[in-house]
Amino acid sequence: MNHTLNTLHKSIEAARSSFIHSASGLTSLQAKFKPSEQEWSILEITEHIVWAEQIGICGMFKAIEGVLETKPIWEGNSPNEGLSIEQIVEKTWQPKEKVPKVAEPKWGGTLDFWITGLKNNTSLLNELIIKANSIDLSKAIYPHPISGPMNVIQRLEFLRFHLERHEGQIKRVKSSTYFPG
Repeated sequence: MNHTLNTLHKSIEAARSSFIHSASGLTSLQAKFKPSEQEWSILEITEHIVWAEQIGICGMFKAIEGVLETKPIWEGNSPNEGLSIEQIVEKTWQPKEKVPKVAEPKWGGTLDFWITGLKNNTSLLNELIIKANSIDLSKAIYPHPISGPMNVIQRLEFLRFHLERHEGQIKRVKSSTYFPG
């Protein structure tokens, strides 16, 4: 496996494991608790992560297939070329970014269901990494709805960044004064 892909893969799985640890072991009341009406519950945060990962991974599969078939889904000079995911987010996101509609939590359900979904995303990522080994990763570009065109390396960095960002959100919810004991 390509060293860059291996490093990215490990960082995503470490972030996923940490996120799952932070979201696990909660009662239904704790999972659904919202510090305010404008904030998400841990259940909603976890559902969002599952949707966002699946959408991003699907997009990367499309970008890789486009390169393999010499029909890239995006071509041109990316304004994000050479930037880390942190630099891209700093440049393109608002302080309180609004989630793209497609990745909004919408189904509800149980936290255990969404944690299992997040664990299952590992299989999707594993297959993606195998496919990504066969191409020039800088050529497979799939636009992010907020940040614009990002290559597969940047999109993989985003998976890690996104898990870490929302794990921080979970920790803030759990530290709320009124979080159920």
